[in-house]
Amino acid sequence: MKPVSSAIDQLKGFLSKSRRREQRVGILCHPSSVDQRSHHLERIVEENAKLTKLFGPQHGIHGETQDNMIEWQDAVDRHQRPVYSLYGERRKPTEESLAELDLMIIDLFDVGSRYYTFIYSMAYMLEVCARVQLPVLICDRPNPLSGELIEGPILDLRFQSFVGLYEIPICHGMSIGELALLFSENMTPKPDLHILKVKNWSRRKSFESFGQRWLLPSPNMPSFSTCRLYPGMCLWEGTSLSEGRGTTRPFELIGAPFFDWIEIEKLYREQMKKLELRPVEFHRQGFIPTFHKFQGELCFGALQIPPQKDFWAARHAVVLLWCLRKIYGSSWSWKSPPYEYEYQKLPIDILAGGTPLRETIDSGESLKKLFSSWRQDEKQFRKSRQKFLLY
Repeated sequence: MKPVSSAIDQLKGFLSKSRRREQRVGILCHPSSVDQRSHHLERIVEENAKLTKLFGPQHGIHGETQDNMIEWQDAVDRHQRPVYSLYGERRKPTEESLAELDLMIIDLFDVGSRYYTFIYSMAYMLEVCARVQLPVLICDRPNPLSGELIEGPILDLRFQSFVGLYEIPICHGMSIGELALLFSENMTPKPDLHILKVKNWSRRKSFESFGQRWLLPSPNMPSFSTCRLYPGMCLWEGTSLSEGRGTTRPFELIGAPFFDWIEIEKLYREQMKKLELRPVEFHRQGFIPTFHKFQGELCFGALQIPPQKDFWAARHAVVLLWCLRKIYGSSWSWKSPPYEYEYQKLPIDILAGGTPLRETIDSGESLKKLFSSWRQDEKQFRKSRQKFLLY
């Protein structure tokens, strides 16, 4: 079976064949914007065109800002080229920053979840490039969770934010190029969008079968196991409970100083059985976060080991929260704003894409009704996304 080849592996040939050596190129990239030889997009464009300007999303071009919601600012690189931050004073590039460019190239490794902000940096870049009539080339990458995994509610647009701008579910099962097509459908004017496609990827393939190495797209996404849990455990960012930031296993380690894991696991397994869901395996683990929630405090919790097949990360995380509300009541709370540039709505609501998740957990109602509504949204999105699929 041939290994999956991301579009960046074809970029050198594309640039040479299209005679773009004299074109002035800008790039939007991050640490995982590399080819199979570990050559970064910056190097590939430097060697085959005139790299003029660089743009970076959250965490910076090289992943230098570790914690969440830490801004970085514009700079100048070693070649005296401007480096523009899209996670600092602004989220959108200015029209002035795109002046004197002939082409914008975007290569961003996405992890397949609605909350991951890189896809919105791409969307904003498309929007502004359209206004200044600057062509955009997307170097497509496959979805590491596969092109078939769709989970969670579709975003209620009343809860738009930088962790959710479009009507997509928590897990969308789309490549970043396919998302670009979906996002640009209702843009006016429309971007001059070109997509360099992935080779040898079928939608059923997830990262284990790509034949590629995992390179951190952001500092708190160290492994594919993290990526599998992230669509659920990122919801914990909307709580006072630790999602493992500040440890070596973010989103895999979870806990709080007051946890009794034996009691939690018992109720969790009972609920997962009732809901006919595969549970994760828990390895009881204490940890002391070096930053973020409970910094310097001893937390009791667990390392989560998801099942290899049929794992629904968002459902798993919601069942855990439902159990924790039953056991601990108001000993833990929903986090207050601000969160990702939203200053009014609760973080849990903008992450969940609406209020039903929070309301169900707080009321103690059965999760069956909530998950039934999710199934309807998942079915609807699977149908509506069809016209944007490239593979």
